[in-house]
Amino acid sequence: MGMSSILVVLPKLEDAKQIRGILSRRGLDVTAVCTTGAGTLAQMHQLESGVVICSYRLKDMHYSQLLNDLPDYFEMLLLISAAELHNCPPGIVSLTYPIRPNDLAGTVEMMLAQLERRLGHGHRTVKRRTDQEQNFINNAKMVLMERNRMTEQEAYRYIQKSSMDSGTNMVETAQMILLLLYDS
Repeated sequence: MGMSSILVVLPKLEDAKQIRGILSRRGLDVTAVCTTGAGTLAQMHQLESGVVICSYRLKDMHYSQLLNDLPDYFEMLLLISAAELHNCPPGIVSLTYPIRPNDLAGTVEMMLAQLERRLGHGHRTVKRRTDQEQNFINNAKMVLMERNRMTEQEAYRYIQKSSMDSGTNMVETAQMILLLLYDS
């Protein structure tokens, strides 16, 4: 299938479900929610690749134990309190509480994209966009290329950067660009 999975592992099931809710409202499907590291590892071995969102402490282990056992086709996003942040090793992607939905969704999207690239799923990357959504992005690129004399790559980067800065997804950003440029 080539699609990466998202696993949410938090000691409290309701917290994990809350994170799943935030992500699914952004069109990111969470494959499983777990409360233990052991359950998570069991899930992972049935999956191709993905991102594990977990907290500092799980019911049965510390996140670092899970990290040690993480297959190399999985990335970890650590949700951590500002107080614990200094204990966090440098190479790990983390978000501090309170978690902002935009930051969470944006970070997970970025990690999935990096994972797909790293694992060479190049041609099968995020195929979640509908044709209509892809058209918005393509049209916004065309308009930017015509109006602002940008190359296709510059236009794409511009849309990507604007979407990150404004905390909206690329489709919404493309729609805004189209509205702004057609109105002028």
